[in-house]
Amino acid sequence: MKQQTQTFNDGIVNIYSVGNIAQLGNMPKEGLTLKVGPLRYKERTVGMGRFWTAMQAQTRIDQVIRVPQIRSVSTQDIAVLMDGKQYEIKQIQYQEDVEPPVMDLSLERLEADYEFG
Repeated sequence: MKQQTQTFNDGIVNIYSVGNIAQLGNMPKEGLTLKVGPLRYKERTVGMGRFWTAMQAQTRIDQVIRVPQIRSVSTQDIAVLMDGKQYEIKQIQYQEDVEPPVMDLSLERLEADYEFG
């Protein structure tokens, strides 16, 4: 099978971990700490199958992006696109037959944004 060459021309995303960002001695406060980025991404279509499957699981997929594969990224992380909107990573899919190795991130927009640490 012929390998597809992937480009990442649609934007830039940063991946953050969620944790305590309070100063030492202060009350704990959840916020974002940069984990990976900046990464270039390619926007993908949120297909009908993915959309309705998410709805059945009582969640929604607002956006799907394809980024270079980084195995340390997890569904516990938050993606922040270049427009500043924050998204929870709901699913990570590793695609085969694509060069360079990539992963598709299914994203759900957060209702309330985290603060940055």
